[in-house]
Amino acid sequence: MKLALENFTWTRDVKEFDIKDDYIKIVSLPFTDLWQRTYYHFQNDNAPLFLTSTKEKYFSFSVKTNFIDSNHRFDQCGIVMYLNSQNWFKAAVEFDDGVTQHLGSVVTNQGYSDWATTNVAGDIYEVWYRMSRRNNDYLIESSFDGNHFTQMRIFHMLEDDDEIAFGIYACSPENSSFQSIFTNFEMTDCQWLAHDGQQPD
Repeated sequence: MKLALENFTWTRDVKEFDIKDDYIKIVSLPFTDLWQRTYYHFQNDNAPLFLTSTKEKYFSFSVKTNFIDSNHRFDQCGIVMYLNSQNWFKAAVEFDDGVTQHLGSVVTNQGYSDWATTNVAGDIYEVWYRMSRRNNDYLIESSFDGNHFTQMRIFHMLEDDDEIAFGIYACSPENSSFQSIFTNFEMTDCQWLAHDGQQPD
């Protein structure tokens, strides 16, 4: 089913945005980011998030992103699941040098972030993301055509609870700003099927 954007709310002030039926444009603010401690030792928790919430334990959420205007290192827009400043997840394409970009994801558990990436071509400007939940376990997938999704990672949230907040974000960690567009908001039955191999311990 399509998600009604009127059920989403901003977590922080955003520079500029425009919302229509199944469309939202966001202009990012400079020096905004999500990251906790690991390697860099700083804590950034000021990216505007556009979130809705659910207590559903088994579901999939998908959205299409367009970031043709990204132009500065680390500019990014994508999907996010946010419990609190110390526990969250995000996935996005981050601008690098115009030749390559980083398709990546960050999982933050108990105040420490990781970053898993793969390089993609610099002329990719649209990506679909699909996040699936099975209790406290999650699958994040990406697609370049909206039909064929590829696994990015499986992860576990240590402090997950019944109700989670999820949605989209756009940020510019350095001194830049760009426009991103999100469409095709959809929540469905869980597309991540139960494992059919080794049985649980």
